[in-house]
Amino acid sequence: MCVCVIFKGEEHYNCISALHKSMRGSHENASLYWLGRMLEGGEDPLYVARRLVRFASEDVGLADPSALPQAVSAFQACHFIGMPECEVILAQCAIYLSRAPKSVEIYQAYANVKTCLRNHKGPLPPVPLHLRNAPTRLMKQLGYAKGYKYNPAFKGPVEQDYLPEELQDVDFFTWTPSDP
Repeated sequence: MCVCVIFKGEEHYNCISALHKSMRGSHENASLYWLGRMLEGGEDPLYVARRLVRFASEDVGLADPSALPQAVSAFQACHFIGMPECEVILAQCAIYLSRAPKSVEIYQAYANVKTCLRNHKGPLPPVPLHLRNAPTRLMKQLGYAKGYKYNPAFKGPVEQDYLPEELQDVDFFTWTPSDP
């Protein structure tokens, strides 16, 4: 019996969703099944590899910083050697990601930034003068880069504002859309 079917339409999305959710749930056995079902069914291995790269950042994130290089390496290896040789590479990556600790901290933090920007009323706050580049004499005269503390020139942490004044108290890692 051949499981080879060209992946189109809803089944394409159903299977990648099942793979993603199985890895998120740390169920390596199910992850392997959904991966195999996709690859044996004719799914483009580079599509699967791209989804693994996204998963490494979106669902594993800072909980295991090695997940992203692992996924990118798998994508590159698949690109170099193609099917059927790359199936074991994708399987290794899917298992690695399934076993990895999970954190959506970065995903949520960036979502908070997007929400902040999209919900902002009026013009966005200007870049603080000390953070602006000053390649010309006029820019220097206008105060661009004035007072900037070049961190490598200091032995310890540098106290310096990096956000516009209106956002000084915003922490995108804990911010919720109901915050100011």
